[in-house]
Amino acid sequence: MRMARRAVLWAVAALALLLLAFAAYALLRNRPEDLPWTALDLNRPVGLFTARKIAGLGDDPARCRALLERAGVRFDAMAPVEGAQPLCGYADGVRFAGGGTRSIDYLPGAVTVACPVAAALALWEWHVVQPAAQRHFGVRVSAIEHFGSYSCRRIAGGGGEGWSQHATADAIDIRAFRLADARRIAVKQEWKGGDGAREAFLREVRDGACGVFGTVLSPDYNAAHADHFHFDTAAAGRFGWRACR
Repeated sequence: MRMARRAVLWAVAALALLLLAFAAYALLRNRPEDLPWTALDLNRPVGLFTARKIAGLGDDPARCRALLERAGVRFDAMAPVEGAQPLCGYADGVRFAGGGTRSIDYLPGAVTVACPVAAALALWEWHVVQPAAQRHFGVRVSAIEHFGSYSCRRIAGGGGEGWSQHATADAIDIRAFRLADARRIAVKQEWKGGDGAREAFLREVRDGACGVFGTVLSPDYNAAHADHFHFDTAAAGRFGWRACR
């Protein structure tokens, strides 16, 4: 009994030291986003716990919308959708609107996503996509092309697997990026075999998404993702489990 109590005390002490180390690291580097207990701020860089914090927004749509508003993101709150199946539909859909600090277009048309996905997209664009575009091409991204978000279906479109994150609008599929100088960077054509800058850009924005979304799937994952990136804010992200392929 005494040895068990001593082991518990050592475990508590080790956890306290770990938390103190996190706090010291974050304070010394002025990176509060690297602490698990600080509030999410879309204007701050991606931190160690950003994906977990974004996944947690799914429990509080009002807090998520307030977060977008504070960051200067203009959006329209969409009416709830009830799916044809019990596990389909959403109640926290938002659609980006023009103006504000967000001026990028989503093509072929505005897309409705669950609010946590909107928060993740905004943070990813500002802190990952635009800096990468400036480094590799010297211009900003003016539009992002997508294959959509909400779709009442199972994973990979059918079969006996579980329901897709698309079934609740908690996912989006990104197929290409349009630059301000009219160049187009497409996942299908440029992921492998494109020129160095285009391929490097796509891999950088894929890798950067892994710190923002709970699940990131690219052409490296399987043939079903040969022409797009799949991003979702799966609830697993809040517990530290993430997929980045």
